[in-house]
Amino acid sequence: MQDHFSLSDEEFETQFANRTLNPKFFSHEAHLRLAWIHIKKYGLETSITHLCTQIPAYAESLGAGDKFNKTVTVAATKAVYHFMQKTNAGNFSDFIVQFPRLQYNFKELMDAHYGINIFALEQAKHMFLEPDRLPFD
Repeated sequence: MQDHFSLSDEEFETQFANRTLNPKFFSHEAHLRLAWIHIKKYGLETSITHLCTQIPAYAESLGAGDKFNKTVTVAATKAVYHFMQKTNAGNFSDFIVQFPRLQYNFKELMDAHYGINIFALEQAKHMFLEPDRLPFD
């Protein structure tokens, strides 16, 4: 169990938004959880807007502003949303157990959508690049 699970969804979301979340709590899985929380509360489009503002602000607060990748953030949020449409899990823990590929095979999942390396492409950091293989719809 990862450290971020010691916080309730509300605590996790609030601490992240306020940039007070302990950096050891913000793993790839925690990034997915943040998307899940936001989608549940705000819907897909508002979640994307929130996350594309909050994640770079959080990264900047840690001196890692260059780590933010808009394409990865939007694509991850859309992928979480896609799998949320296929579940009745009432919490993130059950959701991620049902769809472990989001956590353990994320790069391969993105490779199904993109023929380019969105993780390394400088342009992908600054703007959302639409998938060139499989759309997220």
